[in-house]
Amino acid sequence: MMLGAASTISLVKSNGENLGHFSSPAVSPVARSSKAVTGGRNRLVAAEVSKSTNHRPTSGVVFEPFEEVKELMLVPTGPQESLARHKFMDETEAAINEQINVEYNVSYVYHSLYAYFDRDNVALKGLAKFFKDSSQEEREHAERFMGYQNMRGGKVKLQSIVMPLTEFDHPEKGDALHAMELALSLEKLVNEKLLHLYSVAERTNDVQLTDFIDGFLKEQVEAIKKIAEYVAQLRRVGKGHGTWHFDQALLA
Repeated sequence: MMLGAASTISLVKSNGENLGHFSSPAVSPVARSSKAVTGGRNRLVAAEVSKSTNHRPTSGVVFEPFEEVKELMLVPTGPQESLARHKFMDETEAAINEQINVEYNVSYVYHSLYAYFDRDNVALKGLAKFFKDSSQEEREHAERFMGYQNMRGGKVKLQSIVMPLTEFDHPEKGDALHAMELALSLEKLVNEKLLHLYSVAERTNDVQLTDFIDGFLKEQVEAIKKIAEYVAQLRRVGKGHGTWHFDQALLA
């Protein structure tokens, strides 16, 4: 290996006085290159350390999913237990089954009203269509609650349905007004039952259920407003010819 000669440096004052000579050891090109490479590596390592430091959690809390899953025992082993059930209380499950029964009972009454107004000696086709659609809607609500019950890992338990009335004529109000006032009362009753179910969900801290019920509550207040207007209109037109015009408007 060849080493370069030592370099001599002279220091001279501005007035020309010579301060002497001294020598500095020569640095070979290989040494300079090695130093440069070493310096670059040091900078690279420092950058990597800085980068890894920036990604450390500032809170000091480390999530250890495997250990936490072992502690929580989230997957049941019993053959009759739901695998999907999580944070779903027995009280909530029972309240949903009650709401399913409410929806089916109201649907049954509306179906009876449809059959009444579809008779050949009543023949109010608009009211028959209105109550048939209403019956279908309430049945769909019951099925939506059944689907939600299964989704949360509960068990659907259908209960008995009360036999509805078959005659709806009224000597003073007439059948149309009497039936619509009954429908308004039923819609308000369903709203009360939904609010009760909502209170159960809040009491059990079930935010998923409260979010699910919100859509039903919006539909319910809209239905109450619509049927309330029908009651007001039927009270104005009275029985007879006015009821027939109201019925035709429902077909439009």
